[in-house]
Amino acid sequence: MTRLKIAVQKSGRLYDDSLALLRECGISINNGKDQLIAQASNFSLEILYLRNSDIPHYVEDGIVDLAIIGENTLIEKQSRVTKLLDLGFSSCRVSIAIPKSETFTGLSYLEGKRIATSYPNTLNAFLKQNGLRAEIHVISGSVEIAPNIGLADAICDIVSSGSTLFKNGLSEAYTLFRSTAVLVSNPSPDLEKQMLAKQLVFRMKAVLAAKSNKYILLNAPEVRLDEICRILPGMKSPTVMPLRRSGWYSLHSVVNENQFWDSIDRLKEAGAEGILVVPIEKMIE
Repeated sequence: MTRLKIAVQKSGRLYDDSLALLRECGISINNGKDQLIAQASNFSLEILYLRNSDIPHYVEDGIVDLAIIGENTLIEKQSRVTKLLDLGFSSCRVSIAIPKSETFTGLSYLEGKRIATSYPNTLNAFLKQNGLRAEIHVISGSVEIAPNIGLADAICDIVSSGSTLFKNGLSEAYTLFRSTAVLVSNPSPDLEKQMLAKQLVFRMKAVLAAKSNKYILLNAPEVRLDEICRILPGMKSPTVMPLRRSGWYSLHSVVNENQFWDSIDRLKEAGAEGILVVPIEKMIE
């Protein structure tokens, strides 16, 4: 039986969210302790747990068909893979950080400086793009300590909350780009694998759409119905149902998470009552 192969990080910040997404897609994973390969029991899928830095090569070489990986790693590895989907989790920034005692005066500050990084390709491309010359020190881990031990004047590394920088006496000075987890693929000629990949992407889109939307139910007076419907456009238009109480209606709709609180305030001002907000498990568009 043909099985789709997907690579995920075997440890690190993407691991938990990657497996959670697969489970939310209805995929049961037979995952024993310390297993490097696991199979799904209800989908033709095999999961390979790999080192983060190795994943792009496995996709490029066709060892795996899909992978969940941080976009920052793809950029650093200069990977020739196809991005299928932005997954939205494991957000981070690739940034320049300098000692708190220093004042960042702009990109010219970096001219001639020693910069420690575990992203040499990314940093080198950035420096060239901006016409800057700097001495790059490649470090595989604990980049934040480099300025404290006199190895570098600045660092270039991923930043999530910024707490690690703070603990090491550094401040974020400039963001090169922002990154989240993405689903990538190798252009496989196998038609059966392509169909399986489409099924998995379909499930992921349904899960991700549900996370970014809320289902709203509310009661509205007939005289304010048109105004409230304009606030709640929904996927096409809100569902409107008459209540037993004369002159009142129940409206059901979907609101994007980013517009949620603004919409609630406007609905209350327009006369909506009994507003219920319900999380959506899956959303098929």
